[in-house]
Amino acid sequence: MPKKVFVSGCFDVLHSGHIAFLEEAATYGDVYVSIGSDATVQILKNRKTMYNEQERKYMLEAIKFVKKVYIGPDTGKILDFAPLLDEVKPDIFFVNGDGTSDEKKAFVESKGIQYVTSSRIPHGNLPTRSTTSIRGSLGK
Repeated sequence: MPKKVFVSGCFDVLHSGHIAFLEEAATYGDVYVSIGSDATVQILKNRKTMYNEQERKYMLEAIKFVKKVYIGPDTGKILDFAPLLDEVKPDIFFVNGDGTSDEKKAFVESKGIQYVTSSRIPHGNLPTRSTTSIRGSLGK
């Protein structure tokens, strides 16, 4: 039986960096994704999403590396995925280097879940993308 790999994020401006991240996560097992709700993204990032939570869920579910997508509760907190860990019961929590924190790592490991940080390897000869760099290039 494959391991369960849990990832969380906004995934609002879906791009090749997200796909490479999910592809890398899938090398560890079946990928379960928690996306921040529209309300949580508004609180944490102080902006509206480009795509609402149902659109983001739909797009992520269409990616072959993703087993299942959940919309996190409207907590407005960085650990909005916390209740989903008890439901999914992942073996691994997979996170990008820019999304890691001591608080997140300690919380995840306190639940007996292995914490793995992505090496952020772009696919093939594609550039390494981030939502921040894309939004910056658009002047947003």
